[in-house]
Parts: sequence; structure tokens; C-alpha cells
Amino acid sequence: MEFWGWLSQNCFNLFGSAGVAGLWFTVVSLRDETKATRDANLLTLTSNHRELGKVYLDNRDLLKRVYNASANTKKQPVTMAEEVYINMKIQQLNSAYYMMRDQLVVKVEGMRRDVSEFLSLPVPREAWEKIKVFQNDDFVAFVESCLNWK
Repeated sequence: MEFWGWLSQNCFNLFGSAGVAGLWFTVVSLRDETKATRDANLLTLTSNHRELGKVYLDNRDLLKRVYNASANTKKQPVTMAEEVYINMKIQQLNSAYYMMRDQLVVKVEGMRRDVSEFLSLPVPREAWEKIKVFQNDDFVAFVESCLNWK
């Protein structure tokens, strides 16, 4: 009978302690799960970036003007292959932007510089001007701020 008396007097303390322990366990689990998700997302972005590198390496002759700082888009307009490749790069950037904005991946410190250097090249810049009308306004604002970044 002593047990039941003790239980009735300490019921709230007992359940309160169990609740606090459960809450602590949940917080720790969520923190670990969030870190694992961020790491997995970063690996996915890295893998996609590597695939874009392979596209370039496999089509180097076709895409050589993309990275040519002296390419003249007035004499020779951006080709469909160049535009498709640049669009893939922009979609990759779009994914990275939203993942970083929503804290689903660790922030990439050199991203603004990378965007600025790539889209400052003549062929990517010309393609961006065509592609940006299909993008969300906040993403366009981010990219344009990168172009003005120094």
C-alpha cells in the first residue's frame, strides 16, 4: 500500500520527469537527423555538380565557347547546346540557392563568386538573360546581386 500512496503523491513529478526526458531525447534526435539531412543534401548537390562537369568534359568541343571570356555572341549567337548546358547549371544553382536559403544544406561560402565569374562570361551571360524570365523573382534577385558582387 505504501507504493500506491507514494505514487499518488509523486505522480506529477514522475510524469513530469519522464516528459522532460522524452523532450530532451526528441530534441537530440531532431538535431542529429537535421545534420544528417544537410550532409545528404550536400552530397546530392556535389554529385549533380560532378555530373555537369562530366557533360562539359564529354562535349568539350561543343561547349568550348561557354568558358571563353572572349567569345563574341553578336558574331555567333549562343547555340542550343550551350543554352541547354547553361540552363542545367542554372537549375543546379537554383536548387543550391533554395536549399541554402531553407538551411537544408551548409552554406557554400564561395557561391557568390562562382556565380559572378561564370555568368560574367559572354555566353553564359547571354543565356542567363534569356533564361531568367522563367525563374522565381527571389532567385533572379540573388543571381543579379551576385553579378554586382565584387
